[in-house]
Amino acid sequence: MHNQIFPQMGCGTWAWGNKLLWGYDRSMDDDLQQVFNLCVNNGVTLFDTGDSYGTGKLNGQSEKLLGRFTQEYDGVNKDDICIATKLAAYPWRLTRGAMVSAGKASAKRLGRNIDLVQMHWSTANYFPWQEWALLDGLGDLYEQGLVKGVGLSNYGSKRLRKVHKKFAERGIAIATLQVQYSLLSTYPVTELGVKEVCDELGIKLIAYSPLCLGILTGKYTDKSNYPKGIRNFLFKQLIPGTKSLLECLREVAEFRNKTMSQVAINWCICKGTIPIPGAKNAEQARQNIGALGWELDAGEIAELDKAAANTDKKMVQNIFQTK
Repeated sequence: MHNQIFPQMGCGTWAWGNKLLWGYDRSMDDDLQQVFNLCVNNGVTLFDTGDSYGTGKLNGQSEKLLGRFTQEYDGVNKDDICIATKLAAYPWRLTRGAMVSAGKASAKRLGRNIDLVQMHWSTANYFPWQEWALLDGLGDLYEQGLVKGVGLSNYGSKRLRKVHKKFAERGIAIATLQVQYSLLSTYPVTELGVKEVCDELGIKLIAYSPLCLGILTGKYTDKSNYPKGIRNFLFKQLIPGTKSLLECLREVAEFRNKTMSQVAINWCICKGTIPIPGAKNAEQARQNIGALGWELDAGEIAELDKAAANTDKKMVQNIFQTK
């Protein structure tokens, strides 16, 4: 799987089936299908999902929806659709065979082979001996021709090098690494240096949560309109410390005649990453697509970088993110 096939931006489908954090219910499926169609139509052909996406009874719901939408789509760019899924390092998945079975189960839900299979997180922080068997399983999926490419998620530079070396011994390239990256979460790049390592090893860097759960859209200006649930708690902690960053984002957006989301996503693209913002309806998908076809200039990027560096509160890192 060569780098060429990746678009500038993808679409994250974490919310598709997730009741807990995103308030999903089945009545949203038509909206999500519109999102899918709009994205593919506009060249946003990479869809990122995971076998753990979908809460409770809705287990695997995101993959099932993607499978259905892919089959029903019949427009431009159909052949470029790239489905990337992440297989969870569940504590009961202990062998390489367990990972191969997981990959097959995902493919069944998707109704097609997986284009890019990714290790959802590293167990290095808490259960290091579990990890190698699972990674071997990803390699097996690739060698058996069940996936076109292999990627990682939530890995830092040190761990990435180790895994890269191990895969290279089997003649398997790591195509992508995905980390939480946004103006409120620069840590993987500025502290862990993952971008340099990716560039050196020929790995594409995917930025998930480029809008930081919606904070960078600028639409949550006061407590009364914060979303419910877990995000409410997070927003109360984070938003007060982000005033100057959001102000800077707003100024750039007004000057550019773009929205704050579009600027935040474009910033990720300018940093050489593939952002995968989510969308729950056509309007949000259109917003995201508006981040394409133009570029922030060096001065604007420097302003945003400075504002990001001076933010008191940063987004909490994924607990599985390794060094």
